[in-house]
Amino acid sequence: MDYSDKLKKLPVQFFASLVNKVNKAVNEGRDIINLGQGNPDQPTPDHIVKALQAAAEDPLTHKYSPFRGISELKEAAAEYYRKQYGVTVNSKTEVAILFGTKTGLVELPMCLLNEGDLMLLPDPGYPDYLSGAVLANVVYGTFPLKAENKFLPDYEAISVEQKEAAKLLYLNYPNNPTGATANHAFFEETVEFAKKHNITVLHDFAYGAIGFDGQKPTSFLEVDGAKDIGVEMYTLSKTYNMAGWRVGFAVGNPVIIEALNLIQDHLYCSLFPGIQRAAAVALTDDQSCVDELVQRYEGRRNSLIQACHKIGWQVEAPSGSFFAWLPVPREYTSEEFADLLLEKADVAVAAGSGFGEFGEGYVRVGLLVDEDRLTEAVKRVGALNLF
Repeated sequence: MDYSDKLKKLPVQFFASLVNKVNKAVNEGRDIINLGQGNPDQPTPDHIVKALQAAAEDPLTHKYSPFRGISELKEAAAEYYRKQYGVTVNSKTEVAILFGTKTGLVELPMCLLNEGDLMLLPDPGYPDYLSGAVLANVVYGTFPLKAENKFLPDYEAISVEQKEAAKLLYLNYPNNPTGATANHAFFEETVEFAKKHNITVLHDFAYGAIGFDGQKPTSFLEVDGAKDIGVEMYTLSKTYNMAGWRVGFAVGNPVIIEALNLIQDHLYCSLFPGIQRAAAVALTDDQSCVDELVQRYEGRRNSLIQACHKIGWQVEAPSGSFFAWLPVPREYTSEEFADLLLEKADVAVAAGSGFGEFGEGYVRVGLLVDEDRLTEAVKRVGALNLF
């Protein structure tokens, strides 16, 4: 037997190789401070766990869910967008339940594009965006996210050929890996650009709850006309520490939502109803747990940045997400620097080059360990006298 050509073309899983390096070091008995991961370190809030326990005891949840998810969760998603962003969402036609948003991100090109069509992706960006392009057998181009433009795309710099050919554009703010955020004016510009060139927009809002310095991240759907040309995908993984639960949803343009529902009709029989009920509770119940989580990340961010400045590492504080995007000393590549920190300082970080060509020169650090461990990690880096 042999793999299909499609599977052979899939990109190497960047995070898998990172995990292997870290596990090898841990198995050697070393005290590794792992800042390379993107896995929330806090437990799911207790009231959500109890909601799942209660739902699991109900025999009705042991049956097949409706193919397109339970109305309770779709209504909760619509209510969440009304309360949090002032956006009106029709729960019947403008919400699709997803097995985590990674699934939706990979499915969408298969829903909307034909073989050889062009989609545009951010560079640096979430590596699994590329998987969707390969599985859909479409072409992708990238646009750079640069520090001088606050890690926002410069639409004017996209070539005329790409503007005319592109059918789908991915965005992600707060951004992984840079920690940058986008404001209302940027999303207005995005809608204008997309309408002018007939491009569909997917906004990956995975870190939508995590903004710092009193600034709440902006939803793409807050902008007039956004629903005309796009959707937003929201995951419960980060907001409620539910990464292992694999639940999220897409909201927005009803034609795109129907396309997602249609492909999932053929791939799944929806998500376990107990998880859907618990997710509805997460979205509609008291949100103080989210406020506390954001405060925790902001405290960690501040400790990290202060520690970096103390050793002479000139870094910028992220304005959202739970990542920091730190420049590498000029004499190293991103991968060389990441390998050096793991080998000599027992600190694991993600090489920026794993996120794209324009990720070179940076490493990504996760704010996913306690403040004392973050400070200790930077202290270990400082002992290498690189700055």
